[in-house]
Amino acid sequence: MTDFAALSLLGVYSAMLVYTGSFLFFTFDLAKRSVSAPALVSVSGGTIEPESDRALPRAGRTGYQRIAVTLLVLGFVFHLLATLGRGIAAGRVPWANMFEFGLTASALIVAVFLGSLLWRDLGYLGSFVSGFVLLALGIVTVNFYVDVVPLPPALQSGWLVIHVFVASLATAFFALGAGLSIFQLIRARFEARGMAKAKLLKTLPDSGALESLAYRLNVIGFVLWSFTLIAGAIWAERAWGRYWGWDTKEVWTFIIWVLFAGYIHARATRGWRGSRSAILAIVGFGAVLFNYTVVNIAFTGLHSYSGL
Repeated sequence: MTDFAALSLLGVYSAMLVYTGSFLFFTFDLAKRSVSAPALVSVSGGTIEPESDRALPRAGRTGYQRIAVTLLVLGFVFHLLATLGRGIAAGRVPWANMFEFGLTASALIVAVFLGSLLWRDLGYLGSFVSGFVLLALGIVTVNFYVDVVPLPPALQSGWLVIHVFVASLATAFFALGAGLSIFQLIRARFEARGMAKAKLLKTLPDSGALESLAYRLNVIGFVLWSFTLIAGAIWAERAWGRYWGWDTKEVWTFIIWVLFAGYIHARATRGWRGSRSAILAIVGFGAVLFNYTVVNIAFTGLHSYSGL
């Protein structure tokens, strides 16, 4: 089993190396977009915008983007093998501590992004995804890596498979939604000032389209997070004899649910569109990261084993 743990770690480093190449080529693609923007036309009010700005034609992937996607797929293969190797070494699912959760969740981020490329042209988000996953893998490997150890009694349950995996998948959708919201804020700022100098942004969908995509991904993430909250309560009753105990981890899981519930409700019924919607989505994902890092490290409670 120790050999599988070592091979898993080798797979992590291999994935990081390939993700680095993918990040660079996605960045080259963005740079190329900035020098090959659509032709500008004058519009009312004296502003300068690209023709058909709301629905830019799909020109297909550039050579840089094709290489970047190919490398991302290759990196994902190494990443997936590393995750499976960790599971084989441990003899269980590979998401029982902070290192393993980070390993699995970051793999799911890549998987969801690659799947989304079949649905929409989101290649412009590739630099965010590859860069974020590369950074996440580096942090969890350097700071949170632990050897394979037996599970605490509370984790010896089938709910570990369901509850934590669904939470990891929700995190992946929230991450992509946050990336789109960041692009939305940048795009909206230049739209308000005029797009004459923002050559790169002219090749992206407008802020409204980015907001709509982010909303769809965050709704999926919210549904998954709702299941995470419910499954966690059921597991808590099985493990500790109560559904809710105001443990720090439980409280922050609920805070995240409230933030995204507020985001969906405000956007649907209160007219919270544009920058306010994007900021709330980013704050929600920030709460997810806070829950994974600070809550696990700085607070003690019944979920302290997650920091192993």
